[in-house]
Amino acid sequence: MATIKTITTEDGSHTLLNEELQETYHSRHGALQESAYVFIAKGLDALVNPHAVNIFEVGFGTGLNALLAERWSSNNSIPVTYCTLEKYPIPDSIWSSLNYCATQPETETFERIHRAAWHQWIPVSPYFSIFKMNETLQDSDLSALNADLVFFDAFAPNKQPEMWTLPMLAKVTGAMRTGALFVTYCAKGQLKRDLKSLGLQVESLPGPPGKREMVRAVKL
Repeated sequence: MATIKTITTEDGSHTLLNEELQETYHSRHGALQESAYVFIAKGLDALVNPHAVNIFEVGFGTGLNALLAERWSSNNSIPVTYCTLEKYPIPDSIWSSLNYCATQPETETFERIHRAAWHQWIPVSPYFSIFKMNETLQDSDLSALNADLVFFDAFAPNKQPEMWTLPMLAKVTGAMRTGALFVTYCAKGQLKRDLKSLGLQVESLPGPPGKREMVRAVKL
């Protein structure tokens, strides 16, 4: 596994630097504010009157998106099933030192998310269950997902191009139900063209602090 270093971003929250790729897991302008904006404000909060939400995440990483989704589910009393994919989990010694939790109960939730067994549904809290897949997107079976919302949070296309190919995007969007949303921090023109070619309606939204744009798309 590549050497991983913890760094503090501009909003005071931690992210990780993959020294082999020279790529951070989140924006250096603010890890917490980026995830909260891209995946919660422009993803979960954009769903119309959901009674339950099935999320698929590409790139579990630090577990921050899962933690924020659990917080959303608890605050809104809406069940969330959260399927997430990560081939290279970070060690306990790293995730346990991340400063994302504001309270002791939230720290315990974060621990349950990270310690959840792989490849089985694990209840984390009354409204949130997680299924963690320890495999690559290329090798994964997404046929049973029927996702309402996709968090596409792989490393950037110039660092991990194999994750952003048309076949991989087709695999992910094929696992989305009609009307489902796809959100990502990335705003590359090729990504927008590929999503449109796969039958999604694509919009560019203002990005989080430090980034001009992000992408949200809906499956028609």
